[in-house]
Amino acid sequence: MERNNAIGLLDSGVGGLTVASEIITLLPAERIVYFGDTARMPYGPRPHSEVRTFVRQIIGFLENQDVKLVIVACNSATAAGLPAYQGEFALPVIGVIEPGVRAALQHTRTKRVGVIGTAGTIASRAYEEAIWRLDPNVEVFSQACPLFVLIVENGLVDSPEAFRVAEEYLRPLREAGVDALILGCTHYPLMANVIRAVMGPAVKLISSAQETALEAQEILARLDLFRPATAAARHRFFVSGSPGPFVEMAEKLLCRHIQAYQVTLP
Repeated sequence: MERNNAIGLLDSGVGGLTVASEIITLLPAERIVYFGDTARMPYGPRPHSEVRTFVRQIIGFLENQDVKLVIVACNSATAAGLPAYQGEFALPVIGVIEPGVRAALQHTRTKRVGVIGTAGTIASRAYEEAIWRLDPNVEVFSQACPLFVLIVENGLVDSPEAFRVAEEYLRPLREAGVDALILGCTHYPLMANVIRAVMGPAVKLISSAQETALEAQEILARLDLFRPATAAARHRFFVSGSPGPFVEMAEKLLCRHIQAYQVTLP
């Protein structure tokens, strides 16, 4: 690994761009190589074994793009097998669950924490296990919100349908009285305004994106892998599906012009 190598990020679609945005803000000298598996999204309903296969393919691709760190910027993919990826690849590989958990535990005062995520993430109980490892006295209330990813990917965040779906999904968590809500999918921060409107101002929304960026910063510092700020950072974006919809969403989120290249994985 060399300092000038990039940080690799992967997600099933555009959700991981929330992490990419935080990386760009926190570490402006670093280059990013992003892979959105848009042809096979969403990952949430898929068996974990299948998701692990997809992630292995993508990390293999990122290795050939000269990356020094891989961020599995997808909760479903993290829940499906982060320890497996860490054991199979020589590169440092981090996920998005543990950083979000630490932030939620810092913010909760009632020890009543909500978690929303894809069906796969919620079924894995990865968040419960991570929370209880750090504080077994916290009550965890989980809710699968599978339609949220499709709402984001189809640009329907501000639609009346988005509010109706959010009301239905989030009612049990509001009634449970949680005071911190982990957005357990990297797509969900893109629905933060809708979720906040439904949950109310007393509930702290926890996005793992910023916390994950901080963890990446710590790893690069520990390994002495910060890229010298000698030239402007140039980022690369790859997708497995049509680039058009991804580019449109990415440019809005990152506030910059980008190009995305379609890649077919084996």
